[in-house]
Amino acid sequence: MNIYAGNLSYDTNDDSLRAAFEAFGNVQSASVINDRDTGRSKGFGFVEMADEAQAKAAIDGLNSTELDGRNITVNEARPRTERGGGGRGGSGGGRNRW
Repeated sequence: MNIYAGNLSYDTNDDSLRAAFEAFGNVQSASVINDRDTGRSKGFGFVEMADEAQAKAAIDGLNSTELDGRNITVNEARPRTERGGGGRGGSGGGRNRW
């Protein structure tokens, strides 16, 4: 099961996130998401646990608890959705194309 962990401290790293979840079972992966430009944490991450019962225990046990000085939000991760169109694209405006 893929688990979302939000409101993470900027001090939280992959290892400390993994350690918090390992108290509830076997963690396959744990990663804090970093900004690609600055390398600084975006304040959230994902944990993958193979055993669904352990994953649910981790969600129940860690949601609204303190990790590295912040009360974290923990729940089942939702599938990623494709981003919508946005403001770019289309016909290209009034450029001369000849």
